[in-house]
Amino acid sequence: MIASELISYDIPPLKLNDTGAKVLDWMEEFKSSDLPVVDENKFLGLINEANILDSNNIDAPLSSYNLDLMKPHVYQQQHLFEVISVAVQNDLTIIPVLGENDEYLGLITSKAIVHAMANMISVQSEGSVIKLEVNLRDYSLAEIAKMVESDDAKVLTSFLSSHPDSKKLEVTLKINKTDVTRILHTFERYNYTVIASYNESDYQKDLKGRYDEFMRFLNI
Repeated sequence: MIASELISYDIPPLKLNDTGAKVLDWMEEFKSSDLPVVDENKFLGLINEANILDSNNIDAPLSSYNLDLMKPHVYQQQHLFEVISVAVQNDLTIIPVLGENDEYLGLITSKAIVHAMANMISVQSEGSVIKLEVNLRDYSLAEIAKMVESDDAKVLTSFLSSHPDSKKLEVTLKINKTDVTRILHTFERYNYTVIASYNESDYQKDLKGRYDEFMRFLNI
């Protein structure tokens, strides 16, 4: 998934003839601590509350402000993971998206990122989760997938994690079957360490519930 597919037009950009008071009103209305400023479709940067409060006159247009705006952004063809990286590095809830000629196209909200990640990791899909521990040198996703497919199942998503100075990997698999008993036996037969497994009833519903709660939090 790329940035252009995540653009939201719910939050319009500010212009230089808008006032500081309007900026503060929009921050309250859109529940955002940063808002994009454009001039003839050119992205000038993100404005925040401090930029406005440092001014002596919030009723003056932005063009009269001595603004030094930060300019974090992504381009329309950048991947979702790069969008997340920019958001985290700059502590942002919105990320401006620019076109090939640096024109402002729109922005991506944190809510859109969460939705995209949920779809990517198949939060809404029925199935089971299996967590394995494998030696770093022995890890092969192709081999793991082959074992899963031997029971007419599919790996929907997979994630890797490791600890510093460890030669072990933790592999988390989302599989499109609720009964993974035979798959677990296959892993154990090939000397894979199964850390945990969760089926639809005791994991998926809880995960979806947490996801729904988080989305409600973003709407506050």
